[in-house]
Amino acid sequence: MSVPSITPVPVSLPPLARAVLDACAEGVVVLDASGRVVYANTPGRHALSLDRQDARRLEMTGARRVPLRVGATQVGEALVVPAENGGTLADQERRAILDALELTSGRLAEAARRLGISRTTLWRRLKSYGVAVRSGASH
Repeated sequence: MSVPSITPVPVSLPPLARAVLDACAEGVVVLDASGRVVYANTPGRHALSLDRQDARRLEMTGARRVPLRVGATQVGEALVVPAENGGTLADQERRAILDALELTSGRLAEAARRLGISRTTLWRRLKSYGVAVRSGASH
């Protein structure tokens, strides 16, 4: 395979797949069959920013390679970067909520939909974390 590019190429991942990958505490970097980065969750993007030379060099940091197959055909691979500190379940939940808000530009209703919780639950969680919620941000 060629040296992977660092800038993700446009790929349409189903919303559920994105939500699952975004909720992972571990970094996930998805490469297509030619080795180009097609997706990276927040911890994966952080890991890529540390090594701009080659996404495959993430293996030296402890990342594991997972082949992605459709039937017998390998369509790419994922590099899974261990979390620096997985933290408690509450820490992971907080991180997932903040990541969802970042992805939705602070839109509470969209973030709640992506997380599979109600806006009220999202608002309560944000309040418990001490995160300020803008008036009208839920629309």
